[in-house]
Amino acid sequence: MLWRVRMTMPDRPGALATLAQECGAAGVNILAMQVFPGVGSVTDDFVLEVPPEWDTDAVAALVERAGARAVVSHPCGEQALGDQPTRYVEAARAILARPARFPEIVAALFDADAEQADRPSPTDSMEMTVGDVSVQIHRAVPFTATEHARGATMAGLVSDVLQRAKDAGVGPTPARRLGTGSAPDYVVTSHCVAAEVAGTPMGRAVLAELVTPGCRLLTLEVDPAWRRRGIGSRLLMEAARAAARLGDDELLLRTSPDNLAVMPMVLGSGLRARVRLSGDVLSVRVPLRDLESAGR
Repeated sequence: MLWRVRMTMPDRPGALATLAQECGAAGVNILAMQVFPGVGSVTDDFVLEVPPEWDTDAVAALVERAGARAVVSHPCGEQALGDQPTRYVEAARAILARPARFPEIVAALFDADAEQADRPSPTDSMEMTVGDVSVQIHRAVPFTATEHARGATMAGLVSDVLQRAKDAGVGPTPARRLGTGSAPDYVVTSHCVAAEVAGTPMGRAVLAELVTPGCRLLTLEVDPAWRRRGIGSRLLMEAARAAARLGDDELLLRTSPDNLAVMPMVLGSGLRARVRLSGDVLSVRVPLRDLESAGR
């Protein structure tokens, strides 16, 4: 039976040799390991093949005899034996193909959850920033400094790709004129912003009900023929201003994780946002206190 075990070991010569001796004496095979350096101690992640009757206590007792502490273990499958660099490359490929799935993909990469689950045990969180969009993932096992650095690098990669697409005219360009030769007009009412050309609507943002005090649900749509022209970003900005005039503190936009436009749209608006993935729903929360810093 395979178990994944993460532990803190003293940073001294022979520490791993002691663990290997304990595993050999107990008939436990070490199949894979990762080392996360620290100051004075090292976090090690092992995949162990243990006797089928072993439980969490038996695994913990084995590694603690070798000097391990802060032990967290759970059964795992053969996928835990996959090559780590390969996993990171595959995750980067998946994120570049679908940037909006960044929370889900990076959570799986770090064996974490994109959603903060209700658990009796404490959880650790890692926050990454794509442009001005904040993404958090959570798990019971603390994230190491190495993992924080890897997460930041992955987020930076997505930021760079989205920015290059925007600079090349692939993503939203709010100032771009439309093919008709006319720039859209944005008609703002108390709870709605409509984007129109010559009186013909091609997109709108509607301020719907309050989901919690101060947090209002936003529905936003752009006609497929008019997408990728910065209209969604402008609608989001104008809707944020309208919500602020109503006294709201935050906007909530819900969409599918497969929506490729949502991340570029938020980045194009200049607004900060927090992204969370729960099941099949990607939630984007836009704090309205950032309106002035957006500079629009």
